[in-house]
Amino acid sequence: MSEVERIHVGDAPTPKGAYSQVVRAGDLLFVSGQGPTDPSTQELALSDIHGETQLTLENVERILKGCGADRTHIVRCGVFLANADDFAAMNETYGAFFGGHPPARTTIQAGMVAPGMKIEIDCIAYLPEKAAS
Repeated sequence: MSEVERIHVGDAPTPKGAYSQVVRAGDLLFVSGQGPTDPSTQELALSDIHGETQLTLENVERILKGCGADRTHIVRCGVFLANADDFAAMNETYGAFFGGHPPARTTIQAGMVAPGMKIEIDCIAYLPEKAAS
């Protein structure tokens, strides 16, 4: 394996720009920002913040699973909200997704690249020992 590997996971949303879904550097996985895209249609599935948060986190996990990791291997997330008023509802869904062991996180209000999109999430995860070799 080269030191840096750009990975495409087929059952996750396909990038619509000049970026990789995930980049592996050693035992670390850097997942690009994901949004509420339905991976079966490759179209945005806009809904309330709960639904968009859940689908976005599922997309992150799809990418991780394609690399041999899962949500338990996430060490940090960046959460970008179109509206800071959605924080409490996002946090509720986010907390349920991670259970009692959430990763480190930064949450900021930001403009979204797709009109109507409420959330984008990126993350850093590590590869478990069995998948790293």
